[in-house]
Amino acid sequence: MTLIRRLLALAGLPRRRVVLAMALGASAVGFGVALMATAGYLIARAAERPPILALTTIIVVVRFLALARPLARYLERLASHDLALRALGRIRATFYGRIEPLAPAELEAFRRGDLVNRMVGDVDALQGLYLRGVGPVCVALVVAVTCVVATALVLPAAAIVLALGLALAGSAVPVLAARLARVTGRRQADARGELTAELVELLRGAPELVAFGREEDALARVREADRELVRLGRRDALVAGLAHALSILVAGLTTVGVLAVAVAAHDAGTLDRVLVAALALLALSSFDAVSPLPAAARELAATLASGRRVLELTDREPAIIDPDTPAPAPQVPVTVRLEGVTARYPREAGPVFRAFDLGLDPGRRVALVGPSGAGKTTVTNLLLRFLDPDEGRVTIDGRDLRELRQEDVRRTFALAGQEAHVFDSTIRENLRLARPGASEDELVEALRRARLDEWVETLPDGLDTLVGEEGSRLSGGQRQRLVIARALLADAPVLLLDEPTAHLDEPTAEALVRDVLEAADGRSVLLITHRPEGLDLVDEIVRLDDVAGVRDRA
Repeated sequence: MTLIRRLLALAGLPRRRVVLAMALGASAVGFGVALMATAGYLIARAAERPPILALTTIIVVVRFLALARPLARYLERLASHDLALRALGRIRATFYGRIEPLAPAELEAFRRGDLVNRMVGDVDALQGLYLRGVGPVCVALVVAVTCVVATALVLPAAAIVLALGLALAGSAVPVLAARLARVTGRRQADARGELTAELVELLRGAPELVAFGREEDALARVREADRELVRLGRRDALVAGLAHALSILVAGLTTVGVLAVAVAAHDAGTLDRVLVAALALLALSSFDAVSPLPAAARELAATLASGRRVLELTDREPAIIDPDTPAPAPQVPVTVRLEGVTARYPREAGPVFRAFDLGLDPGRRVALVGPSGAGKTTVTNLLLRFLDPDEGRVTIDGRDLRELRQEDVRRTFALAGQEAHVFDSTIRENLRLARPGASEDELVEALRRARLDEWVETLPDGLDTLVGEEGSRLSGGQRQRLVIARALLADAPVLLLDEPTAHLDEPTAEALVRDVLEAADGRSVLLITHRPEGLDLVDEIVRLDDVAGVRDRA
């Protein structure tokens, strides 16, 4: 129940809409039960051949219930699905809002496919929280109590039998189904995440797998994950069939019991024979209220398993937070410093580097060089405040970044990284990520400064040319220049170039660095690289090893 309450709080369901959906659901089922009971009464009464006027009232009631039942069901479907979709929208927005501050450092422990499955599959599963968790139980309780009370008014002994049958079908069978499905539901959610992660890796690494002849190994892992999911699905179907069979058995036995009690009462002269049929049909149709509960309990187990995976992320407190009273935003030009910084990533035993110092004065060009794994990209994460130092501090104009809003810190820097994402959209929209309101002339100017304007002019669609997923339609040099043009368009006072020459040949890399430094136009530049291209153009070189930084003057 605690988990359900937490998920309902996450969904933020409006109480009025919940009450409306429940009322319509109870009305739809109640009208159906009443229709069966009154129809049975009408048939039994008509068999006695009374004057037709004696049947007029009950005929009108039957017609009303026959029309009211589908109308109530239609309105209930509208209300309940509207409620579910509203909840889904709130959960998805809340989920994204909670995990966004965790990126990138605190999400590195999760596989990409698993994160996608949590955000799509697991969040989608929570739309059934009301449909399978709250609604059916409340509707069943209201209708079952009403049926038992109505039966008690006619024949108390039959009401006792009906109450026992409804209690058994509405509690014991769903509990059994939930227990059998609990482990399966949890394992299904994990299995779906594993299968999605394997598929994402297979699709992303397909060229390399084919090139090295290892595609069968990858496909074998996917097949194994798929077989596990199918096996769990079959077990879930077996549980569903068992629960359904038990529900039918209980409903049949209860109806027989009510009918036996009613016949005995008629033989004793305490019950009119017309009411025997009405009571039997009322008992049979009242199980329409509790028959969805075993399936709801079984599916709820899977929904709660998905909910746990969602809460596993949303419950995490971000390590990087804004101060309660932030300092004013930095003013251009800015001076950036790392002072005695020791950096360590979450869940990592040792630091990346210790007691590291770095200074970047206005207009200066500094190169940060070192072997792979020395912590060069960690410096970028510290500057963008994706990571806070364990010791020491990172400052802008002498003020610790932890005293500033994250938005103000990141507005100070424009990043062009080796892993910068290029969206599957047009050149125009990829550039406008840095400045959404940029004009056509500003976009062209950014491309010119990155030496990409002449190439774009030769394209039939110009700025509206699609670049493909992750820039797959661009060459390595074109992709890097597009990323740099985007950083230049941001017009931030500090330009961070994280391995801008990665995957480029030496002449292209040399030309790229020279063009970017010329286009920097008075900005401070931090060039992070492990290659020699462009080092002769900077004012200072800082070499980073696994312990600390050692400076050289250029």
